[in-house]
Parts: sequence; structure tokens; C-alpha cells
Amino acid sequence: MEAEETGSIVLYSYWRSSAAFRVRIALNLKGLAYQTIPVNLIRHGGEQHVASFRSINSQGLVPVLLHKGQVLVQSMAICEYLDECFKSFPLLPQESLERSRVRSLALQVACEIHPLNNLRVQKYLKDRCGDVVDPVEWMSHWMKEGFAAIEQQLETGRSTSSGINTDQPTLFECFLVPQVYNAERYGVDMSEYPLIWQIVARCRELPAFIEAAPENQFDAVPV
Repeated sequence: MEAEETGSIVLYSYWRSSAAFRVRIALNLKGLAYQTIPVNLIRHGGEQHVASFRSINSQGLVPVLLHKGQVLVQSMAICEYLDECFKSFPLLPQESLERSRVRSLALQVACEIHPLNNLRVQKYLKDRCGDVVDPVEWMSHWMKEGFAAIEQQLETGRSTSSGINTDQPTLFECFLVPQVYNAERYGVDMSEYPLIWQIVARCRELPAFIEAAPENQFDAVPV
């Protein structure tokens, strides 16, 4: 661990948040020690709404990273910050085209899939549409669309040297594994995406991913 060299790192996290899951993976891959402060997104209407947390992140979202007196929000920005500050286990390839490809795949998860199935969207659909729209069907549809596109891109780029489909996870895997975890929660059949599943299965054998898994967080609630 690099705790003494890095200064204190604090992560505001919720055990089931896929966005916080991404950052936990990145921190673990880089071997960085950090303190977790849990923010329960369900209990008492959601601890993310209380004034003390809103004073840290006005969006009322996790994750939030505190480092050397600075507040960082948004998982992509946090992961790239960590990659720029700490050189151990780089999350992005050195070659610019491959670096762009990894970012593109990660952003497809972060911007195209995840926002359409997060907790806020589920609550809004339920409150505004009642039984007219099934939130699980809604989420599954967009996850399947996103996974299908990623699967095709992985097939096309199998021979590249981006790090994808190799033994070293990248920023993309930090985002993909939590999204697949979320998909499995809602019954999405991942057998339709063999390349994605191959990547995720391999990552799930690595300590950094195991330690970051939702069920292994101290604030996890039995379900």
C-alpha cells in the first residue's frame, strides 16, 4: 500500500453503487490504502440527501473521493485522477489510439448504460408511471442494447494491444464488472455476450475485484 506517500484517501461509498464499485476496483488495482465512509442510499429516504453530505457533493451522489484536502466527484474523473497521480498499475494504455478505445468503452458503460438504470431513474419511473412502465424491463432493455454494442466492438478489436482481453485490467474493466453485477441482479442473461462474460469471469478471480465486490463491503446488507 502507498498510504504514507499518498496522503489520506477517503471514499464516500455505498456497497451496491456500481459507480462506487468502479472506484474501489481502481484503488485496489493501484494498491492504494483508503478509508471508506458509507452513505446508505436507501435508509431513511437516502443519506445522500442530508445536508451534511450535500455540503460535500451538491449532486447528492456517490462516489466522492477526498484526497489532500480536495473533493473529487464522478467515477470517471476520480479514476483518471488516481491514474495520473499514482503510476502503479496504469489503467490506460500508453498508445493514444488504444487509450482512446479504452476510454470509449468505459464511457459507453458510464454514459450510455448506467444512467438509464440507476436508483434515481428507477424511483422516477415508479413515481411517475406506476405500473405502466416496468422499471426492470426498462433497465434490462438498455443494458442489453449497451452490452450488444460493446460485444461487437470487442469482437472487432480482439487483435489490438489495448490491454482488453489480456491479463491486465484497464479502466474499461473497472467499469464493466460493476455493470455486469448490476445486470445479474435484474436477471439479464449474460450468456448472450461471451466476450464480455470472459473478461468479467477473469476479473472476478483477481483480489482487487474480489475485495471491491459489493458483498465484501462492511456496509453490505444481507439480501
